[in-house]
Amino acid sequence: MKLIFEKGAVGQHLDLLPACDVPEVSLAHERQEGLGLPHVSETELTRHYTALAKRVHGVNDGFYPLGSCTMKYNPKINEDMAALPGFTQVHPLQPESTVQGCLEVYAAAEALLGEITGMDAMTFQPAAGAHGEFTGLLLIKAYHCHRGDSERTKIIVPDSAHGTNPASAVMAGYTVVNIPSGPDGCVDVEALRAAVGPDTAGLMLTNPNTVGIFDKNILEITEIVHDAGGLCYYDGANLNAVMGVVRPGDMGFDVIHLNLHKTFSTPHGGGGPGSGAVGCKEILKPFLPGPVVVREGGGFRLAQPEHSIGRVKDFYGNFTVVVKALTYILTLGKEGIPDAAKNAVLNANYMMKRLKEKYHMAYDVTCMHEFVMSLEDLLHETGVSAMDIAKGLLDNGIHPPTMYFPLIVHEALMIEPTETESKETLDEACDVFLRLWDLAHSDPQALHDAPKTTPVRRLDEVGAARNPVLRYQGDKQ
Repeated sequence: MKLIFEKGAVGQHLDLLPACDVPEVSLAHERQEGLGLPHVSETELTRHYTALAKRVHGVNDGFYPLGSCTMKYNPKINEDMAALPGFTQVHPLQPESTVQGCLEVYAAAEALLGEITGMDAMTFQPAAGAHGEFTGLLLIKAYHCHRGDSERTKIIVPDSAHGTNPASAVMAGYTVVNIPSGPDGCVDVEALRAAVGPDTAGLMLTNPNTVGIFDKNILEITEIVHDAGGLCYYDGANLNAVMGVVRPGDMGFDVIHLNLHKTFSTPHGGGGPGSGAVGCKEILKPFLPGPVVVREGGGFRLAQPEHSIGRVKDFYGNFTVVVKALTYILTLGKEGIPDAAKNAVLNANYMMKRLKEKYHMAYDVTCMHEFVMSLEDLLHETGVSAMDIAKGLLDNGIHPPTMYFPLIVHEALMIEPTETESKETLDEACDVFLRLWDLAHSDPQALHDAPKTTPVRRLDEVGAARNPVLRYQGDKQ
């Protein structure tokens, strides 16, 4: 397929814009060369982007079991609500009295998400999950500094954590202390006891954890950190498994980020933008980024927390993402939210039960929303890797699961089916996985050559990573 730059010819164009009705102004510093934009007709442009759209694979096209990312179905009612003129035709600099509905959206979302998570206050400024992590760590830092406890310079992070956890901690100025997982995939409690001390600022943890297991020692874990004077940070990446069932605040966590663009069904990735809303307990509320929405009389206004860390994003965050998340929560209601979590857990355990007939489970216990398989034995037996199986899935219309993560599991495939998939879809997917296992033993070369039916065949991924081509280098026109 040609790039749009390789189509058309000089002189071709499309008349989409009306004639300019204001005087043209010549800039003092004009470009020395052309922009190099393509010259195409409207027909060529339409066909090009239609062809691209046909190559896209998302949750609307087929099974998308991407572990640790909750690539769930996005209800279309969310989009309808976010497109209401009262939400789209506002400006962030308008007087507060003219955007009371928008402020009420924030207040309602804060109240409902606070109820779901067990937190007392929330900010919607962070633009994504990792941005929320960074914001949460800044809250922890501000808390300790405000108390004059400047010696707390270390954040404890398990070895199975998402890679953004240690990165966010370092960005916030902390030293990362890595602790190992036990044989059960959970936090090694004794290693945690040995790691905490007067220099501990906090612990970063998600529960259920990255291998899809709910840590049975979670209350003891948060107590150990609190007894050492530290705070507990909850990575909300896996909240989809427990929302409405258990609350991070009740587990002992002091601050949490939520991936509204995952757990609460707003578009993820290219369909974004995202929202990494941060909730906290009362002790951290004075340090939240400002402004925040507060109720006053019969309406709402914006206020600055007493010891705010300042803004972490322009204005008030990605507003329409919050509209979509709020719509999802109100649509499902008090009964629907825990039902979604329970169905996610049911679907994951059903798939794990079927696949363990042939695949080796890294942790052969009841999982939560996701599970991890290790294909290390398959690789030794047949030469077929986790990557090969993933490429084989592409030929069967299935988006591959997360590969080679977490790092503590060799040849890992992490599968998260989410709650909206039917038993029929799960059975079809399991059948494909099991056929690929058989193919690995009967014809391993077929999987080494996969994918064969996709628009682009197997890529040189190492070469692409080391020598990326980031822009078109055609002739300037």
